[in-house]
Amino acid sequence: MADVQPLLALHYALDQTGGLQPVIAPPYDVIDGEGRAALKAQSPYNVVEIDLPVASDGDDPYQHAAAVLAGWREQGIVVQDEAPAIWALEQDYVGPDGRSRTRRGFLARVRVEEYGPGRIRPHERTHPGPREDRLRLTRATRANLSPIFALFSDPDRRAWAALAPATARSPWAQTTDPDGTVNRLWRVQDPDAIAAVQDAAREAELLIADGHHRYETARVYAEEVGGEGPHRYVLMCLVALEDPGLTVFPTHRLLRVAPEKQRALADAIERDFELAALGSDDELPPPENEQLQLGYIDSYHKQPYRLTLKNQAAVEAALADRSEPYRHLDTAVTEALLLKGALDMTDEQIDHLDGLGYARDDAQAIALVRSGEYDAALFMAPTPVRRVQDVAASGENMPPKSTYFFPKVPTGLVFNPLA
Repeated sequence: MADVQPLLALHYALDQTGGLQPVIAPPYDVIDGEGRAALKAQSPYNVVEIDLPVASDGDDPYQHAAAVLAGWREQGIVVQDEAPAIWALEQDYVGPDGRSRTRRGFLARVRVEEYGPGRIRPHERTHPGPREDRLRLTRATRANLSPIFALFSDPDRRAWAALAPATARSPWAQTTDPDGTVNRLWRVQDPDAIAAVQDAAREAELLIADGHHRYETARVYAEEVGGEGPHRYVLMCLVALEDPGLTVFPTHRLLRVAPEKQRALADAIERDFELAALGSDDELPPPENEQLQLGYIDSYHKQPYRLTLKNQAAVEAALADRSEPYRHLDTAVTEALLLKGALDMTDEQIDHLDGLGYARDDAQAIALVRSGEYDAALFMAPTPVRRVQDVAASGENMPPKSTYFFPKVPTGLVFNPLA
């Protein structure tokens, strides 16, 4: 059962920052050095200064973040609400497929629990490096600076129905992301609306879509502090699985293939897949269907192909210890038969991108192969949300980058104080 609570949010004082637009940022893990500098140039109060801290003169970056946040609070740049609220969020976006949609959800604090049936489930493997980074930041700032993105079942969409009346008025803030996504945010303090949202989510199992490292950090931090208090909760953006604006896009695999492994890769493809030449690069991303298919192109022949799995038996043998839903994931089949089977990659190599890269943009993946920067690309199909649910329900974690939930939830909308 999900314990969803309104939060006494910390948030920017919009009259001090010139609105929310100059101070928000994408999630920390998609920002490089150049991107951080560009965000910092927008405003000295941009959230990267605390969520992706860089200290001068070799000082501790995490203590720098804590000092900056404390300074902003003293200056009235960041203020805390006096009454608890749930924050309704609408995101108008154009997806990688070119279609316009609106995704609706809400920001709240959720009690941290162990993973398990009926409570909270992960869906992807995580890495130790980001977990340690986020834990040190949480210890220093004693706040959740960016929300975890999680899904819950609400077939009648009761939670959004309770929040919808508040969205008839002008939003508390509105921003536009670099990709064109328009974010509108409303603060909802009406007790009846909050109670209705809590009732809609009470029996739900939560599925983490983005933010696994942050959630695992929250679990560790809660146990470190011990006892009861705000540290037992974590900031989340919750979206109904039934929301018509919820979509999952693919992340394609880019390969660097050592000369001695090229024949092994070709043999594995010919053994396990039917090959069909495609007429253009535009056909490389396979459609979402029940038949397991991949797109393939390499830098030598530069001919695009559709790969169709010949026989599930090869997958059953390679993934005999895995659940039935897991064995039908194109990312799992790719990992088992091609990355590990043909190229002998280990989990460590996959985790550390040794010979492997990712691309969420079709054109980018094609360009990186045609230019020779990568030797080959494998194009994934979109993973249906129901398949993500099935794998999580089986107790499995999907391979890294199996899902691409778009758009991202910006960092800096609100913060959740933990002390």
